[in-house]
Amino acid sequence: MKTKRHATYNLNYHIVWVPKCRNSVLVNEVANRVRRILHEIADEKGLEIIDLTVQSDHVHLFVSSPPKHAPSLLANWFKGISSRKYNHRHADHDGEKIKWARGYYAGTAGHVSSETVQDYIQRQQNS
Repeated sequence: MKTKRHATYNLNYHIVWVPKCRNSVLVNEVANRVRRILHEIADEKGLEIIDLTVQSDHVHLFVSSPPKHAPSLLANWFKGISSRKYNHRHADHDGEKIKWARGYYAGTAGHVSSETVQDYIQRQQNS
């Protein structure tokens, strides 16, 4: 459970995306660089990466976000910013640019017990 100034939330998203043409380009140092960049983006945007797997032909990101961010915005941030940062930093050196396919998968995950909901309601009544 996380708390911001006006919200208590537990929003976790599983986002999956692939390189353009589903090429297996996310290997070795490329995968390590992408992983570091995704963590940078999360830090910059105030998000928490719960889990991250960079496979050779796709990325699995499990991220916690405040309710003000739509899952589509998260996917666009991670895909768009990561490709720009990677290509700016490494494309001249390696000659290989990272390009993501247009689509992505987004699903929600989280668990709140009835006790947690009741506790929250009780706290609101006592405020």
